[in-house]
Amino acid sequence: MKILLFGSNGQLGWELARSLQALGKVFSLNRQSCDLSKPELIPGIIDSVKPDAIINAGAYTAVDKAEDEEELATTINGISVGVMAEEAKKNNIFLLHYSTDYVFDGKKAEPYTEEDIPNPINAYGRSKLAGELAIKQVECDYHILRTTWVYSCRGNNFLKTILRLSKEGDEVDIVNDAYGAPTFARNLAEVSTLMLAKRIWQHSEGILEAPSGVYNATDTGETTWFGFAESILTAAKEKEILKLKSAFSIKPILSQECTLAAKRPKNSLLNGDKLLRDYGIRLPVWQNSLGLCLDELCLY
Repeated sequence: MKILLFGSNGQLGWELARSLQALGKVFSLNRQSCDLSKPELIPGIIDSVKPDAIINAGAYTAVDKAEDEEELATTINGISVGVMAEEAKKNNIFLLHYSTDYVFDGKKAEPYTEEDIPNPINAYGRSKLAGELAIKQVECDYHILRTTWVYSCRGNNFLKTILRLSKEGDEVDIVNDAYGAPTFARNLAEVSTLMLAKRIWQHSEGILEAPSGVYNATDTGETTWFGFAESILTAAKEKEILKLKSAFSIKPILSQECTLAAKRPKNSLLNGDKLLRDYGIRLPVWQNSLGLCLDELCLY
């Protein structure tokens, strides 16, 4: 099997480049080898590789900056994704793409299901929804995995930010009324690999148990951003990878007190029952995954 991976330099892409090797030859493209702000490059790349599957982990992810760069964000997260879908349809290639809880407004009282109607409240969310809609409109063979609060040992993410600030600052304000599930990038990559393996097997046997569509894929459980930060600091101290400055502390605040440029949904929880029903997969409890991530940081 030949797998074409876009966005291999990101935190999810790094994990995917390794887990997907179990299924075949992985052609990994980073931002330098394929700039997704230039959609016209994509058809030629796909034609040269002739993959059996396309995995798109590439994205514009600067949520606040997107408020001033929505056109660029939409080109990368929307238009380029649409081109991938068109090429996948034309060449009978399976497409696996990643989306986000930010396609919702966060006003629902319960976890969102795949059937809930999106209503993004920021430019980043609108750009990611554009990608989802482009894939659905083309009607290629696809899965879209919606996820939340992704972190890893690499790249820029909330975990790395909290550890850095604990060494630099005296007090940090953290939102304590927005709920979600921190998701370890390695778990998401392993789930993707399992789904792709089953998908390819189904095609080889002439079976289609799971039709094209959206799946929620997050670690199990829930917390707030403040609760996540507390857990990071507690676990990091226990593992002796962090010695806090005596004056450092985190302070819980309300979303309305936050001064970030982009609005965030207060409810980022996603219901994972469909993934369990169709693929028999439920991701680990987020606290356990956090411990594994920090254990890896201990090796650095």
